[in-house]
Amino acid sequence: MRYRVTVAVSLLAALAGGAVLLAAFRPWTERDAQPAAAAQVDPLLAQRTKGDPKAAITVYELSDFQCPYCRRLAIETFPLIEREFVATGKVRWIFLNLPITSIHPNALPAAELATCAARINKFWPVHDLLFKHQDKWAPLKDPAPFLVSLADSAGIPHDDLLPCLERHETRELIKAESEGAAKSGIGSTPTIYVEGAGLIQGAQPIGVYRQVFDSLWKERTAP
Repeated sequence: MRYRVTVAVSLLAALAGGAVLLAAFRPWTERDAQPAAAAQVDPLLAQRTKGDPKAAITVYELSDFQCPYCRRLAIETFPLIEREFVATGKVRWIFLNLPITSIHPNALPAAELATCAARINKFWPVHDLLFKHQDKWAPLKDPAPFLVSLADSAGIPHDDLLPCLERHETRELIKAESEGAAKSGIGSTPTIYVEGAGLIQGAQPIGVYRQVFDSLWKERTAP
């Protein structure tokens, strides 16, 4: 409990004092994307977003589908965040790819699967399946057949998905997001950026998010 409180208090102090800021986090989706990916940015970002576009708090999650700590966030913590803050209109949550391929060789094909699925409005079902079954596909030498089976579970017709995967049509977009994270000094996952405020790094418990979001909500909605 002491650890949780320390983390939350330290982060809140950073938010209040401006000590942990990213001066141009959002613009990489507009500024740094490669030309081939630029036309996809807005629609694919929308498909990877949950929450009210007018929410007082906008949050970006930088995640790696093969990262076990990202899995913990997705399975244990995010459902609570979604219920308490996203569904209530307080938080808009946006997913961005940061596959750390040096230690997670299957993270890129997993990100391609999810981002291709975003093009047909199936990002979140595939997101959930990837994390749910991470222990099965992560150690595979060739994860492609298993990943395609997850798309089957999400009800995605092969004709809608395989051309995107075979031509690696979302790889440049994933690369642009990863490079944008690097330019912002982010190199680990999960990293959560609260727009205009600061960072939450690692698989922090729900108590940290409650303290940070409740504080920001009161501040940003005060008369």
